[in-house]
Amino acid sequence: MLKAFVNIFKVESLKSRVLFTLFILIVFRIGTTIPVPGIDYSVLAFYYERFGQSNLGILEFFNLFAGGALSSISIFSLGVMPYISSLIIIQLLVYVIPSLERISKEPDGRRRIMQYARIGTIPLAIIEAWGLSLYFVRGLKTEIFARTGLALYPESVFFYLSFIVTVTAGTMFLVWMGEQITEKGIGNGVSLIIMAGIVARIPDSIYNVYRQLQGIGTVEITMIFVVLLFLGVIVFVVWFEQSIRKVPVSYAKRVVGRKVYGGQNTYIPLKLNPAGVVAIIFASAVMSFPQQIFTFIGATDSPIVRTISSWLSYEGWLYIVLYMLLVIFFSYFYTFIQFNPQDLAENLQKSGGFIPGIRAGAPTYKFINDTITKILVPGSVIVGLIAVLPNIIYSSLSVPTYIAYLMGGTSLLIMVGVSLDTLTQIESQLIVHHYDGFLKKGKIRGRGTRYV
Repeated sequence: MLKAFVNIFKVESLKSRVLFTLFILIVFRIGTTIPVPGIDYSVLAFYYERFGQSNLGILEFFNLFAGGALSSISIFSLGVMPYISSLIIIQLLVYVIPSLERISKEPDGRRRIMQYARIGTIPLAIIEAWGLSLYFVRGLKTEIFARTGLALYPESVFFYLSFIVTVTAGTMFLVWMGEQITEKGIGNGVSLIIMAGIVARIPDSIYNVYRQLQGIGTVEITMIFVVLLFLGVIVFVVWFEQSIRKVPVSYAKRVVGRKVYGGQNTYIPLKLNPAGVVAIIFASAVMSFPQQIFTFIGATDSPIVRTISSWLSYEGWLYIVLYMLLVIFFSYFYTFIQFNPQDLAENLQKSGGFIPGIRAGAPTYKFINDTITKILVPGSVIVGLIAVLPNIIYSSLSVPTYIAYLMGGTSLLIMVGVSLDTLTQIESQLIVHHYDGFLKKGKIRGRGTRYV
């Protein structure tokens, strides 16, 4: 593997791409430490050092994706989450609105759809920045002033306007940097930015766990257990992400003039987790919506609302069960939106392909549909278990939410998936230039290559 990393810097084009990607990620990490204009960072640092980081609750999920920028109230506080939300909405609308579906099938359709997603990011970022300024920044200022007597920022309309504009601009700048990585660097830019934020928080989180366990006599044993659990989950997620079901496909021979076409055998790779992290993101948004509404309308003083909030609390078993059921539902929902068995069966028939032992047309559609359904049963359940793992860890081990999020759920799926994708691209570049890759034989097969 060390030789493979050395080979990266022997290929000039690959070296420039890797260095450019690292440069953009360094700029991102620097940006997460730059506070919004008007924020007295010395007051914030003093408060965190003396009283520890405040419990962000449902906002911790977004703070994880932003690499801790939210808790630092930096210019990148929202991260790329508004862009991800806009992209998901546009992708769903493509299958609902016929005009968008026609656009997506045009030669430059993908470029236009991505442009719509960028435009949709702006209003979403403005709304989220406004809500953040009201419910997190203002609440944190009140808490800091009550404990220390220090003002985090001046109370004025101008501050809130500048906060919304700065944070929105920071999100759009992150989206631009992600696109630059995709175009001029290596890997998927937006995904790499999210992964960089997650990875950057791992050392600090482990250190915080150690500090919290110092008062316990078995601190070393507990730390070893936490680290082994974390590594074990990563190994399992890697195995899970590479698992596929191969559906064999054969093509009939066709004679055109003096040439013979077709006759080869191939297969359709059906992933055990076709929806990826989308199902978890959708389910998280739905489960956090009631809490956001209660906060928005300021109804947390009502006994009924407090009871419902306790039922839907992060560590509650009702929350865990509903969350897992939603993940399973969205796994099915997004898979059949993204992957149409009817279209696949028709394309196979038009190209002269067939599944051995299955007649073309309706029988092929039924076979593919039944196969996907059977795969999704264990796949969606496993995704659901991975998703609720942070909740179980939080309720069982009483660790902070930001540590629980790092040890399971979306964070691990993103880290594993993005790492495999990036290594696959580097591997292909090395092979093109006749250098050995990261594995002596077999090479890195990428995501979705373990057969089940």
